[in-house]
Amino acid sequence: MNTVTLLLIVLLAFIVLFKNVSFVLLFSPMIKIFFFVKNNYMSDNKENKVEIVKNDISVRYKIKGLCSGFTAYYLYRLSYTPSHHIRNYIYRHVCGVNLCADAVIYYGTEVREPSKITIGRGSIIGDHSILDARNGITIGEDVVFASGVKVWTEQHDHRDPFFRCGTQNHGPVLIDNRAWIGSHTVILHSVHIGEGAVVAAGAVVTHDVDPFTIVAGIPAKKIGERNRDLKYSFTGEHRHFI
Repeated sequence: MNTVTLLLIVLLAFIVLFKNVSFVLLFSPMIKIFFFVKNNYMSDNKENKVEIVKNDISVRYKIKGLCSGFTAYYLYRLSYTPSHHIRNYIYRHVCGVNLCADAVIYYGTEVREPSKITIGRGSIIGDHSILDARNGITIGEDVVFASGVKVWTEQHDHRDPFFRCGTQNHGPVLIDNRAWIGSHTVILHSVHIGEGAVVAAGAVVTHDVDPFTIVAGIPAKKIGERNRDLKYSFTGEHRHFI
């Protein structure tokens, strides 16, 4: 077996085993340009969305839809890239996530409007979470998301004749330091979760949660209080590949 053949086999194996890495690296420059144009030149005036619903055949609207759809697909492929270092670099420098040192985002996390997300030092986002940051998500330091946490900052308005998002039910989500968010929790728009608070698995949070409070249920209600003398601090240690 000559050197050229060996190199071709190695290259093919890399493409097969690390196809998401190849895809992400190939399209990162294009995605960076799209985010730059979107964040600086594309208006998101919700008042104009009625006209878009009425007249959705414009070329500009269709092009924007294609770009948005491909970007969502790119972010999906990125979330399954088997390298925290590559994912974090692209989240920071291509997608615009304000991702602080030692923060960990596990595989399969869906990110919407990444430039409106801030994740503090040492925080951990569990696998298959959803961060819908259309109206902004700020996560403090040493926050833990278990698997499958969903944060929504906007939702459809059932009273609106066009069933639009953001006419009334929208707002940023703020999660303070050392909060612990249980598995498959749902956090709705305009919620502020205080320092050290605990949200039990499966809860639906519709209102603010006081610091060091434990909440559970649908909708989430106070069931206890947490120790206020919290001293732990995460170092960014994570499981490799995922």
